[in-house]
Amino acid sequence: MPSKNTEIMERDLEVIWHPCTQMKDHETLPLIPIASGKGIYLYDFEGNSYIDAVSSWWVNLFGHTNTYIGDKVKAQLDTLEHVLLAGFTHEPAVTLAHKLVALTPSELTKVFYVDNGSSAVEASLK
Repeated sequence: MPSKNTEIMERDLEVIWHPCTQMKDHETLPLIPIASGKGIYLYDFEGNSYIDAVSSWWVNLFGHTNTYIGDKVKAQLDTLEHVLLAGFTHEPAVTLAHKLVALTPSELTKVFYVDNGSSAVEASLK
């Protein structure tokens, strides 16, 4: 019976094209299936640990499963997951916008929220 790592890797390669990856490489360089993360470490299904040297892009400042951030996200999810800012608003968006405006030069008085880097560049150029 294959290990959980092997099972996940094989199932992945059946259906996923990975970004920033030459897929042909995975014919000889196996994927590393990750089960969990804590701080700077990632853990596979067999308990092996890996230093997350790429910082999985989005957690590089605070690490995986940061308790403070997780608690805040959970509290927000219990209140309101999402509301579109097209005719609506909500307190966390307003509070964050005021904090951001306070950090910017005085002529920058508005915040336009986007969900990713390429959208941010596009919105900024427009």
